[in-house]
Amino acid sequence: MDIRVLSAGTALPGPPVSNAALAARFGMDTLWEQWVDAFIGTRHRHLALDLETGGQEHSLADLGTEAGREALARAEITPSEVDLVVLSTATPDALMPATVNVIADRLGIDGVTTLQLQAGCSGAVQALDTARQLLLAGRHRTALVLGGEVLARFYDLSADLGGLPPEQLVNFVLFGDGAGAAVLTTRDVPGAVSLVTSMTRLEGLGHEPGATLEWFGPVDRDSGRVPASEDYKAIERRVPLMAGATVDGLLDELDWKDSEVDYLLPPQLSGRMSDRISRHLADHHGLAAAHTVNCVDETGNNGNGLVYFQLERALDRLAEGDRALGVSIESSKWIRAGFALERR
Repeated sequence: MDIRVLSAGTALPGPPVSNAALAARFGMDTLWEQWVDAFIGTRHRHLALDLETGGQEHSLADLGTEAGREALARAEITPSEVDLVVLSTATPDALMPATVNVIADRLGIDGVTTLQLQAGCSGAVQALDTARQLLLAGRHRTALVLGGEVLARFYDLSADLGGLPPEQLVNFVLFGDGAGAAVLTTRDVPGAVSLVTSMTRLEGLGHEPGATLEWFGPVDRDSGRVPASEDYKAIERRVPLMAGATVDGLLDELDWKDSEVDYLLPPQLSGRMSDRISRHLADHHGLAAAHTVNCVDETGNNGNGLVYFQLERALDRLAEGDRALGVSIESSKWIRAGFALERR
């Protein structure tokens, strides 16, 4: 059975926020802005809050509904035809009700299976893989798969950025908000892109987390724990190697030659890091001829939403016979994930 990706849709909150705007808001000098440009490489991001007032203007359900509606329209699928909805996120709007069910309700979807996965950057592929496996099992025919984040509500707008250590400071630069969606189906749609395979692997045994994001309640909100942190050096060291292992595994499974890959959707941590990973895969894993599909330097790192922004671009570019590999690496407890596309 072929699983086809009929469409992708995305949603970003508000206008882009530049590095200069962040620097001005937090009272940082031009050297900080130059550091961001030189070492992070992300030019701007979109935020679901007003930087001046601190008020939240968009929820994950808002963004997920917008992205889902766009994906359904592009696929020419009505809500009544969807019989499976899967959402992945690290930042649900609430612990209950699950955000996936709020989105389904807003889209007019009911009487179907819904699932919500708690995950970081690999979550989009986990959601695609979960939907693909359930579709292959034959109990469902059409799935709406979603992913996204509203990370800005974890911002401390009163923070003195000049006094923060790098593992906390980097979060104000890397991340943005956004959501994406894709429609998968078992229907025979001539010329559609096939999701040929997908995989996720936990490889964190014995390794400290590379990223943390806390969830505080009334009991522990004053515990003194850091709300969010990134071990950027560990990420720089491990992610290219994990990406390479993912590419090699996908090629072996599919019996594809590296020269037969037309497009690469690499991990999207930051502009500089994504470029570095792409060069590593080109130099050491045979993907020098593959066209790279990036988005993070424009959108910021919106976690579970990123793969859908790449998918949106890739679906427009894949011609008949073209093949693509997607790779997503999560540093929280070191998960590698990947998938393959082909327009048949």
